[in-house]
Amino acid sequence: MPENESWEYSLSIPNDPRAVTVSRRTLRLILTMHGLIGLVDVAELLATELVANAVRHTKGPAALRVHWAAGVLRIGAWDSDPAPPEPPVPFDQAVEWEREEGRGLALVRACSELWGWQPLYRDGSRGKLVWCELGAA
Repeated sequence: MPENESWEYSLSIPNDPRAVTVSRRTLRLILTMHGLIGLVDVAELLATELVANAVRHTKGPAALRVHWAAGVLRIGAWDSDPAPPEPPVPFDQAVEWEREEGRGLALVRACSELWGWQPLYRDGSRGKLVWCELGAA
């Protein structure tokens, strides 16, 4: 894939736990079609965590955003809650590993090259975008 090629996709999703699977499968298809199969596994993990947080912790709609430019893949999840996400807890701190929640942003931080969040407006609604980046390596 040419490094100078750029593209962006956005998938609007309802506040429904099934949207996480739809988002993950859509991301796999996007990356495969663009010849970025080497990023699929980590990108799926990151997108799953971001979208799951957007669906689990808010009541409104959400969106998966995928952007490729200059050899960097940016994955983001928009949600309708403008409050910042809870900071990730480091893995070496007291985290109950049996729990099914509470490690999402720690995984994002550990598996991505860069992550963050920003307030964002979408279709006239306030909210935030939580994002992370992966290089093509």
